[in-house]
Amino acid sequence: MRYLLRKLGFYLVALWAALTVNFFVPRLMPGDPVEILISRLGQRGPVTPEMRASVEAMLGTNTGEPLWNQYVDYLRNLAHGDLGTSVTFFPAGVGSIIEQTLPWTIGLIGLATIISFLAGVGLGTVAGWKRGSWLDNLIPVTTMFQSVPYFWLALILLFAFGSTWPLFPLNGGYDVYNVTPGWNGAFIGSVLYYGALPAITIVLSSVGGWMLGMRNMMVSTLSEDYMVTAEAKGLRPGRIMRRYAARNAILPSVSGFAISLGFVVAGSIVTEAVFSYPGIGSALLQAVGSNDYALMQGIFLVITLSVLGANLLVDLLYSVIDPRTRARD
Repeated sequence: MRYLLRKLGFYLVALWAALTVNFFVPRLMPGDPVEILISRLGQRGPVTPEMRASVEAMLGTNTGEPLWNQYVDYLRNLAHGDLGTSVTFFPAGVGSIIEQTLPWTIGLIGLATIISFLAGVGLGTVAGWKRGSWLDNLIPVTTMFQSVPYFWLALILLFAFGSTWPLFPLNGGYDVYNVTPGWNGAFIGSVLYYGALPAITIVLSSVGGWMLGMRNMMVSTLSEDYMVTAEAKGLRPGRIMRRYAARNAILPSVSGFAISLGFVVAGSIVTEAVFSYPGIGSALLQAVGSNDYALMQGIFLVITLSVLGANLLVDLLYSVIDPRTRARD
């Protein structure tokens, strides 16, 4: 319990620091979201000083109010679940924008990350167990895809399988003309079809790293004394590989997997920009272009929570998998 409380305390402090940075950084950027929104409203008619004051209060950028008071209001609104109003998608709230875009990102980037991790760890385990096999010799090819810039690989696959040989659509998240969103087979099939090429790109660019890391850890683990003991007991090779070698070799990969899960939201920007995917990364790009403080803060908050949550989960899981990592009182 003391170990858990120490971990929770550390992550609470880290969360407060991240929220503070999240408040100040957008306000250091050039531009004024109030002026952007006022210019839009001015196209429909004259904007009075009272209307301008209301816009400033709504966006939380009241120039007549001290920055400290704005910071306190920001934390108070977060405590009540109020993320503010988006300038880019005015008058929609930030919470509704995140609610609409986050499932797309988690569904694509999250599932592709899990698939690449499981495939890489599984293939790396076999490659390390059977050194010198064809699978072991395949590792340099897979790591080559990882060394290629992701956006370049995505553009190549998009040109090859979206334009030259049109097996997949060029952009979008689903067929907006022929499919109605909802929990129906046509919509789910369309989402899987449109997300197949981005997912393949993510898997190809990341599976090599998981495979190489797991293979090297397997080679190192196979030289340990307890592996010789397991073989001397006459245990089956499959059990030795899974229960003795892979179980210990996978520990460093678990930490890397947690970091990858935490950055699922942050790492979606390039993917969604190349494939015009309707996820949270596309919303963040539009928010930066419009100096949308509230939307940027809301998305950064999601990124912060995902990173801290994933690391906390793995810290706790790691202490169960490997009790040696627990601090001794």
